[in-house]
Amino acid sequence: MTTIEQSYAHRLYSRLAILAVGLFVVATNAFVIAGLLPSIASTLGVQAADVSYSISYYAIVVAVAAPAISILFTRMSRTIFMATGMALVAVGTLIAALAPSLPVFTVGRLVAALGGAALVPAATAAAASLAPAARRGRAIAFVAVGFTAASAFGAPLGTALAAVGGWREPLLGLAGLAAIVAVAIALFVRRVPVGEPVSVRRRFSILADPRILLTLGAVLLLVCGFNAVYIFSSTVTAPVTGGSPSLLAFLLLVFGVAGIAGNVVAGRLTDRFGNRRVAGFFLALQLLSLALVPLFATSLAGTAVLFAVWGASANAATLPIQHRLIEIDPATSGIALSWYSTAMYAGIALAPPLGAAAVRIGGGELVPEFAAAAVVLALVVFQLGALARNGVGPRRPRDTNRENLATHAH
Repeated sequence: MTTIEQSYAHRLYSRLAILAVGLFVVATNAFVIAGLLPSIASTLGVQAADVSYSISYYAIVVAVAAPAISILFTRMSRTIFMATGMALVAVGTLIAALAPSLPVFTVGRLVAALGGAALVPAATAAAASLAPAARRGRAIAFVAVGFTAASAFGAPLGTALAAVGGWREPLLGLAGLAAIVAVAIALFVRRVPVGEPVSVRRRFSILADPRILLTLGAVLLLVCGFNAVYIFSSTVTAPVTGGSPSLLAFLLLVFGVAGIAGNVVAGRLTDRFGNRRVAGFFLALQLLSLALVPLFATSLAGTAVLFAVWGASANAATLPIQHRLIEIDPATSGIALSWYSTAMYAGIALAPPLGAAAVRIGGGELVPEFAAAAVVLALVVFQLGALARNGVGPRRPRDTNRENLATHAH
């Protein structure tokens, strides 16, 4: 590599690193609330289930705002757009961190959600446009590491910090980091190409394909089941942690690290065996791990093993499902994957009501069973989608383009 090429690669990955940290902040801001629920509820004088609904509101805003923002602001400078989104994350998180009551806390979460809805799709698209074609997949995978690192390290670290100094400190730290990233984007992530706008009609037209619609339904159910347990993880694991934030942080760390391994393995298995079999296998494995959680409720070692299996299978299952959306129609895969994001956040929005209902009916031990039921439905719906035929046009040939898969991997 020449000196010029080395300089170009350094500039490219420096900018990508800033975007990766931005995604890390957004994802950690979403995930960390799960470990902070009891202490937030105690401080604000409400029930943990009441605080959990702020996660639903957050997810609903992202699910609705992300596509709307992408339509309304297609011509705005990507630098200004992303920096503004990151600034909203900082302001919203600061409001939540200083909130004296649950309504104010929720308002802060909604402001941060608007920022996340603006930043995440734009950062992914920016990574693709900043890199040359030969490095595009690796560039977006590099930025996407921010999301994976959030569940593996960000949420457990925030939970551990809360055990020492209270729940406000992690959120204040995230607000400060978001402000720094906003300034870094404005100064260093410049001259990002603006893509061609996609009409509203074209965005909705692909939903007429039952294969895409059923696959998105599987995404919603899978994410709902996973998040019901993750959000209520403090309640689910209370018999073994005794309410200790440090032990909960350890279990969340096990979950996150296993999730990284699951992502790596799933990519290779999908290339070799196809998305239908791999998705079916990991959905079934997640179902088994969730069903067994109540049986090991008083064993830290047993719970840790199940959290590892659950983390690996839950994260691994998302990749072949995304691969399926790309395979159905490569020409519209970008639009299909934007709907994947909407379905994912809709699933997150449904998770708190599902988990709260389980707690109300039978306590924390019933949450994994309710989640397992959602995963069963996800498995059935995904297989129906794999068997369905396109009712709106001819079936396109199979595409196993690795760059597309790497580009949109979770």
